[in-house]
Amino acid sequence: MRSSARIVLGTALLACVPFWLAWQSSAPQLEGTWTGEQTFQRRERTITQHLEYVLRQQGAQITGVAANQNGRTGAISGTVSGDHVQIEIHDPFRPDSPGQQYQGTVHGSSLDLTFVPRPEANNSRRRFTPPPAHLQRTSTVTAYQLPANLRHPPLAPFHPLPPNGLALTPPMGWNSWNHFAGKVTDAEIRQTADRLVSSGMAAAGYIYVNIDDTWEGTRDAQGNIQSNAKFPDMKALAEYVHSKGLKLGIYSSPGPKTCAGYEGSYLHEAQDARTYAAWGVDYLKYDWCSASQVYTPDQMQAVYAKMAQALRATGRPMVFSLCEYGWQNVGQWGASVGGNLWRTTDDIQDNYASMARNGFSQNGRESAAGPGHWNDPDMLEIGNGGMSQDEYQTHMSLWAMLAAPLIAGNDLDAMTPAALSILTNRDVIAVDQDKLGRQGFRVSAQGDLEIWKRPLAGGATAVALFNRGTQPAPMTADWQALGVRANPKVRDLWAHRDVTAPGHFTVTVPAHGVVMLRAR
Repeated sequence: MRSSARIVLGTALLACVPFWLAWQSSAPQLEGTWTGEQTFQRRERTITQHLEYVLRQQGAQITGVAANQNGRTGAISGTVSGDHVQIEIHDPFRPDSPGQQYQGTVHGSSLDLTFVPRPEANNSRRRFTPPPAHLQRTSTVTAYQLPANLRHPPLAPFHPLPPNGLALTPPMGWNSWNHFAGKVTDAEIRQTADRLVSSGMAAAGYIYVNIDDTWEGTRDAQGNIQSNAKFPDMKALAEYVHSKGLKLGIYSSPGPKTCAGYEGSYLHEAQDARTYAAWGVDYLKYDWCSASQVYTPDQMQAVYAKMAQALRATGRPMVFSLCEYGWQNVGQWGASVGGNLWRTTDDIQDNYASMARNGFSQNGRESAAGPGHWNDPDMLEIGNGGMSQDEYQTHMSLWAMLAAPLIAGNDLDAMTPAALSILTNRDVIAVDQDKLGRQGFRVSAQGDLEIWKRPLAGGATAVALFNRGTQPAPMTADWQALGVRANPKVRDLWAHRDVTAPGHFTVTVPAHGVVMLRAR
């Protein structure tokens, strides 16, 4: 294969490492290409991930590159002592973040690695602990090469795009992934549309019905993307959703494959955009995934701008959701590439630690959010059963304070009255959908107790008292300290009552709970 087909290990990963290392009397112990698998459970599915490590060794020092079938790559650094190996894998999209640490043993052509938690991190809050990896040395080649059909394509120079005029308040709707994952079908999308209407969620603002990954089929002879057998007629499905007064969303990736391994939009961006428009799609979630296999980190902006331009060229308004996990400081450029919202976190899970990590980490990102362009800490898990009522109220309150998209992900047929009451709390939704579009921020933090503030249209202020601890605790909202005029009109948005609090408001907040107020 020509050298131009190789990943230049230095550009993203290894340029500062000499390509040829001095050979000693015998070949270095770890020099070469190692392949293997990791198997793990994700939402009741068993997933097997192929790994490829290309390693070089000079004395006790190891360098190299790790890659998987979805194109996720990372630079490797580490040491070897006897048969003991310690390595760290770094994410090229977040070069300032600590890498994942592994330790293990090498026996001839076998390498066994186990993830090592960092002692300084709160690992009980990890979203995902990587499983052990077993690899075999398959080659002494030390140059990682792209498959023959994958090349970095030329990209037009990136120029900032004007706003598309959509999503002037954070999008509200429902997405299939959190509950159905790869089992979603046409029938379930129709049933969801029905339930959004009959439950009152549509009337409360949840209007997007978004199909996530696994709808994709193959391409026809002209290269047009086809839906698979689970979705026999996308145009008819869109018409059904529209007949309910709702809008249809769809999913793709700028890479060759989606996260679940289905057909992506790589080299078919304009064609796919025209297909979505012809079907009647109103929203596109565009998930980076295998794009790392064909693009370098510095191309991300141009890659997303390419699809944004393709969507606009169709003449059909489509909300554009960037799913890139917060890489490359996306808040600084997401709006300029045509994004209406952009992920700022890894995937959320249905537990308090994951939700709290995704939500509370948004403090400091408020300058990036505003009408038409929003920070997205991922979808809502409310109603999926992994958190308590107090924790789900915290989830909803925090997303509303953040002016975050409210995209539900629960089974609407099995929704409890308690979950519905949280999702349709109109006072809290009104804070999320406030037309001023200012994202809230943390005002104070004392241990596990945090007070957040969000300016609202008309001079009102939303205040949230969050107790992140495991015991109930008293908290006080001091109006002067919060910049609220004395003797305001105050409403408790979860108790659904007005309260009298001339100079301050003191209340006991439950463990992992919230008290949310609107003061004017």
